[in-house]
Amino acid sequence: MTEDVVRSEALAEHAVRTALLALLAEHGTLTSTEAAAHLGQSSGLCSFHLRRLAHYGLIEEAPALDGRARPWRLPRARPEQSPERGSEQSPEPGEEEFGELARGLEDESHRRWLARRSEAPAEWQRDEAFSAVVHLTPAELAAVGAEVRRILARYRDREADPAARPAGARPVAAVTRLFPLLEEH
Repeated sequence: MTEDVVRSEALAEHAVRTALLALLAEHGTLTSTEAAAHLGQSSGLCSFHLRRLAHYGLIEEAPALDGRARPWRLPRARPEQSPERGSEQSPEPGEEEFGELARGLEDESHRRWLARRSEAPAEWQRDEAFSAVVHLTPAELAAVGAEVRRILARYRDREADPAARPAGARPVAAVTRLFPLLEEH
């Protein structure tokens, strides 16, 4: 099976899988029940997607504390084997690879939205996608990022507590990428 086919399979149902990867990055370890509480989904659905992410090596089981719960985590880096001990083993995906995967999932989610926007109820067919180039110092770039996180934090309680969601609220992807533009050579 080619790497592209494997990645495509891993990206299926990407909205839930993206959310699960983000939760694991934030919390370290989670069970399907804990993930379900955060996402407002069923534990069965979360369990299914956690197992699929594990199948593709994107997450792994963490040691269970009580023997019953099945916690999951992002893969821990494994030391490479020395050449004398056999073939070298490449390390598990690290932060850079996780960032690439998350960006790929975000891009795929956006492409899916654009292709299927007309299927959404009329009041949900508009999005707020935009971009801008601004001139910032490194400190200002960090401050803008912190401000965006602060604004989004106002709605965090709705993730864990479905009762806090107003009528008609739906999951909405909020993707912010702040990076310096490099000069062309």
